[in-house]
Amino acid sequence: MYKTLKPGLGMLILCVVLVLAACSAKSEPAAQPAAASSGGSGTAEQPLTKVKIQLKWVPQAQFAGIYAAKEQGFFAEEGIDAEIIPGGPDIVIEQQVVNGAADVGITGVDSLLVSRDNGLPLVSLAQISQKSSYRLIAKKSAGITDPAQMKGKKVSTWFGSQQFQVLAFMEKNGLDPKKDIELVKQGFTMDQFFNDQVDVATATIYNEYHVVLESGTKESDLDVFNIEDAGVGMLEDTLIAKKDWVENNHELAVKVTRAILKGWNYAIDHQDETVDIVMNNVTEGSTTREHQVTMLEEIAKLIRPEGFSEKQVGSFVDESFTRTADIALKYGLIKKAANLDEVLEKSIYEEAVK
Repeated sequence: MYKTLKPGLGMLILCVVLVLAACSAKSEPAAQPAAASSGGSGTAEQPLTKVKIQLKWVPQAQFAGIYAAKEQGFFAEEGIDAEIIPGGPDIVIEQQVVNGAADVGITGVDSLLVSRDNGLPLVSLAQISQKSSYRLIAKKSAGITDPAQMKGKKVSTWFGSQQFQVLAFMEKNGLDPKKDIELVKQGFTMDQFFNDQVDVATATIYNEYHVVLESGTKESDLDVFNIEDAGVGMLEDTLIAKKDWVENNHELAVKVTRAILKGWNYAIDHQDETVDIVMNNVTEGSTTREHQVTMLEEIAKLIRPEGFSEKQVGSFVDESFTRTADIALKYGLIKKAANLDEVLEKSIYEEAVK
């Protein structure tokens, strides 16, 4: 499995706060330039600036735009030597960025809001995904054709910060998530769903949903509930950096962002080729090309949804951020209302797409 979700945020915040306390208050330089190389004419080329990019999970098409940016030379065009660092179950993205192990990272907006609520100086440079990927799925045999019929049923989802979209969905449909359903912690596989241990499961449209279909289940055998369509979707993948790193490296932040957004537009427009790039970076035997093809097809719809132009990729839609922050506050994910003017470094995105 290739879950995009991380361990519980309690452990995340504990780790990051400890690391932050140990860090110097003064920002370190962004990265040491790579050694200059000599071109064919004998003239020394401009040195590239090393930038470390931390993924929120293992290599997969969820990050296709970043791999495409490196392969197609978009980072190099900006004078950047990009090092792409894979994530995993024991890697806390915010910790990596705060302690300087990475210059920028990909994390969920909910995690960014929690980190800031706990005093961590992190900001978003660009919003990668524009819609929630979450779906609630039930087998036709469960007889759940309407959300109201989830009452009294076992509903599984990921915990940490990942359950709040599901809770909001229940309330939106008149159900008390504390009384009307039995909320079950979902693992990194869909085994609970396959084995009928739960009536309703959570799935991202780009990953788990297709894992279910690849198992032999037909779409016609499922009832699917779209959390985004219900109006309670929370934003997911966002590009983050430490605030003082951005202040000290403004132009570099713009260049990194521009290269990544170029990479995403390339990946969306050249999906077959980009899947080949992704497959060259995954662990051998960990996935199939077919699965990554489907993942990129679905991810593309979240990053450049219908009606979005290339220049809008990475943009900040205030309504979506406000909704995400409101849900986070309502369920106690954050203790005080988020100041989105401080969370979003809109100038970086605006300069990147000029």
